[in-house]
Amino acid sequence: MELSLLEIWESMGILARLVAIGLLGMGVASLAVSFERLFILMKMDRESLQFATRSRSLMNNDELSDVRALAKSFPKNPLARMTLRGLETYDAQGESPRAVEFTRRDMGRQLEELATEARRGMGLLASVGSTAPFIGLFGTVIGIITAFQGIAAAGGGGIGAVSAGIAEALIVTAVGLFVAIAAVLFFNYLSGRFDRFDTRLQHAAGELIDYLERNHGDVA
Repeated sequence: MELSLLEIWESMGILARLVAIGLLGMGVASLAVSFERLFILMKMDRESLQFATRSRSLMNNDELSDVRALAKSFPKNPLARMTLRGLETYDAQGESPRAVEFTRRDMGRQLEELATEARRGMGLLASVGSTAPFIGLFGTVIGIITAFQGIAAAGGGGIGAVSAGIAEALIVTAVGLFVAIAAVLFFNYLSGRFDRFDTRLQHAAGELIDYLERNHGDVA
């Protein structure tokens, strides 16, 4: 006896269908977050390279006003935003002997904010990766119950009596595992990319602080 996916779907109860729909919804949501964050990462990498290349020569010539103007032309780029905020924070301290130290602390706080902002949606991937297998297991239990109901209705244990329930259980389990594996793989990949980007931001922040200490003031 062969069962198509349509026949299995038609044989499912309401609860089993809700589980399957929920898993598919979780899969679509995790894919949407993954591709959106991947696009953001690619854009950040491209814009950061452009900003770093152009700003380095300006800073070497001590043209900080041009660096600020350049940073404002990349309003959503974390590196440009961090650089602009660092320069503005330093300027706001006036002639304070601790201007550089205050700027360092403020940039440290901003690095944490930028890291949190960049990882927006990653919690969804972690949740999907950790809960999808259990939701699939719940669907498996429902399928086994359906199989036993088939045995009871047929008055025996033939394959025809249990095939629909077993197929339902296995398909829901497979969907749950597929969704979970995809979410975990995307989460790990994106986390590694974000960690590397955070490291580059920290290095850039350190270079800016070194520049301010060397050319515009000393820490008291």
